[in-house]
Amino acid sequence: MTDDAEDIRALLVEASEAHDTYEKAELDGVYDQDWAQWYATYAIEHGLSDLLGHAVTVPQLAGFLAETNLDYQRVDRESDSDWATYTSRRLASEL
Repeated sequence: MTDDAEDIRALLVEASEAHDTYEKAELDGVYDQDWAQWYATYAIEHGLSDLLGHAVTVPQLAGFLAETNLDYQRVDRESDSDWATYTSRRLASEL
């Protein structure tokens, strides 16, 4: 994995941990149907555009995250990639 993808992965893991706290505290443990929007906002506010080397909008990133999540659910489960690794690689190369 490239350094950029590793940094993006670290940001996605951080977003995941923050989102877990948000779901528990703000949503009383209810699944957040708008998780992609939340992650996108968090990631952009915490420097994703700098890691990508260009500006990205919340709607653009939220759509990408939602689509990539669906793709991840369809990939071979024997893959050694967790969601954050899979998504960070795609973000670094496609967005």
